Amino acid sequence: MTAPVRLPDVASLETVLAGLDPVAADADLIPALAAAFPGFDFSIAHLDDDYWRDTRAVIRPDYTRIGELRPWMTAELAKDGGDIKALWQRLKETDLQITEWRGTSAFVFAPTGPAAADYIQIALGREIEWRAGPIVNPDYRPWGEEELFDPSWPRRDQPSEADRLAGPVYRLLNRAGGAFVHIRSFLERCGRIEREKREAKRPEMERRVIREVGPEGTRETPFLEAVPGWFDYVPRELRFFRDWEESSASSQRVFAHWALDVRDYTYQGEREVGFIPRPLNPPRERLLMTPETSVHVLMDRIEAVDRELGLPFGWFFLMTHGHWVDPDVGVAIAQGLKAQRVRLPDPDARVLLRWADRTYGF
Repeated sequence: MTAPVRLPDVASLETVLAGLDPVAADADLIPALAAAFPGFDFSIAHLDDDYWRDTRAVIRPDYTRIGELRPWMTAELAKDGGDIKALWQRLKETDLQITEWRGTSAFVFAPTGPAAADYIQIALGREIEWRAGPIVNPDYRPWGEEELFDPSWPRRDQPSEADRLAGPVYRLLNRAGGAFVHIRSFLERCGRIEREKREAKRPEMERRVIREVGPEGTRETPFLEAVPGWFDYVPRELRFFRDWEESSASSQRVFAHWALDVRDYTYQGEREVGFIPRPLNPPRERLLMTPETSVHVLMDRIEAVDRELGLPFGWFFLMTHGHWVDPDVGVAIAQGLKAQRVRLPDPDARVLLRWADRTYGF
């Protein structure tokens, strides 16, 4: 009998990441995950989305570390009795420097079954510590403590290799509870939470009426009579995967083209759960709708987008994101389908017409 595959968990993933040697972290990451979690076929995708951590250190020119910037600067400011000008004048005469951590996102995927949502996703940050600049700006006096704790003068261009201090290191990006996700389970959670939210509002919805004032007086219509499908609402996250599975895109895996920025947190007592899809290889140019563009020209352009992506019906999913393909493009093509002026493969036509009847986007 085949032993069950152990699903990764956050604690185990952190152990794997902590054991990586920065010198070989890029090459060793996938083999280390495969060794820790046998039975998974891991792959990785890197995104070019620079971010900066708020963690900084103070170093000497020989790279000797003195301490973390905020507590060290707080202590130095206390030595000058809180006099920011005096501190600045003293520090600008030193050769002390500060470091910064720069990162980019990386997503690890592994299939768990044949369906579109049958996979796991691990959201990582690939981070490197660099020498950033002098401890204070010698040409500009800071006017508040935050300018000392969170300096703006370090350069934002790409530093040289001579300025690299540590890394790359990989760490879980748990910005909103989405560091590790089993996608199918996550979608089930999205649907369940949405149903629970709406069911909790049932008494309110049953009392609500829509008032219309006309020549014959005021007419009241029960809200649920006017919107009979209110309790059957399907979250956009579920629709994205359903549309993928029922269209030509299903010939390929979602994670070959998209990463998901997942969120699952509670804010002011309200559970927020969902994701924003991020294309791994967006097209070079945006496809925008203009009044003079004919539906036949649009068909040529969406085919060009699909060829560039290497994904049939890929333009549709870019359209649901809304940035690379204008949603009005989808509306125009749907109208062309209804008028029998253009054609799509039957599965794709059904998905597009369903979307046009009740649009969604991210």
